[in-house]
Amino acid sequence: MAVNCFKCRHFFVTWDPQHPRSCKAYGFKTRELPSIVVRRSSGMECMHFAQKRGEAGK
Repeated sequence: MAVNCFKCRHFFVTWDPQHPRSCKAYGFKTRELPSIVVRRSSGMECMHFAQKRGEAGK
């Protein structure tokens, strides 16, 4: 199952219009969702996914 970055506490939106999405755990900014970049680069799903607080039942 694909990782949903929007539900991860490491995901955040940047002010950079060229790279609007970022992952604090991996330390990079991108145009795509970070989980897609991680999967394409490593061939594995993101190993740093951590559910946001208050998102467990959703």
